[in-house]
Amino acid sequence: MPIYEYQCNNCSENFETLVMVSSTPECPSCNSNDLSRLMSACGFISKSSGPSGETTVKSAGTSACGSCSSSNCSSCGVG
Repeated sequence: MPIYEYQCNNCSENFETLVMVSSTPECPSCNSNDLSRLMSACGFISKSSGPSGETTVKSAGTSACGSCSSSNCSSCGVG
């Protein structure tokens, strides 16, 4: 059951919701089902050793999680 990011075509509200297989998401502000699914940035952390033995950390974009940064996430415990 994935979490998707949507924009309401009726009131322009942006929101995230957990989508069950047989459910139809609706806007939490106006209850409309006229929604557009948004492309979310995929966030991850890749750690590797550099040529001098230092640790290199890279992140691909940001997560849908509002508290994530490239090296720390208080919600998912990364960092």
